[in-house]
Amino acid sequence: MAELEDVKDVQTEEGVVEVAGAEVTGTEGAGAEAAGAPTIEPLMDDIDFDTFSKSDMRVCKVLDCVAVKKSKKLLRFTLDDGSGTERTILSGIHMYYEPDELVGKTVVAIVNIPPRKMMGIDSCGMLLSAVWEVAGEERLSLLMVDDAIPAGAKLY
Repeated sequence: MAELEDVKDVQTEEGVVEVAGAEVTGTEGAGAEAAGAPTIEPLMDDIDFDTFSKSDMRVCKVLDCVAVKKSKKLLRFTLDDGSGTERTILSGIHMYYEPDELVGKTVVAIVNIPPRKMMGIDSCGMLLSAVWEVAGEERLSLLMVDDAIPAGAKLY
């Protein structure tokens, strides 16, 4: 994950954007994209509040994280979601993080998604991450929050 000193302000036609870990030069106007300005997906259509409120987002503590055997992308997280039962979530973020650097972190997960079997393992939720591109290369940052927030805290 990028340290604070790796964050750059990038001037684009839309305004100033902070880019973590990007090598940025010549950042004026249309040249910003070629110089490493971020590319993000367009915003989605509006949804009503009832649809949004169906997602149960919870703070979780990473108890364990290991690479899934025979997978280049998947990490298996064992999480404390505050329920008293450990939760397993698989996430395809291994190219961005090593498992040992995530143990002890505080993350955010959607916990009311039906289990989905991947590589023979049930994944019971989804971790939230930010995704963007710089110079055609995908970047990802796992959403991590203050460690003082207890496992199980609900996000609204």
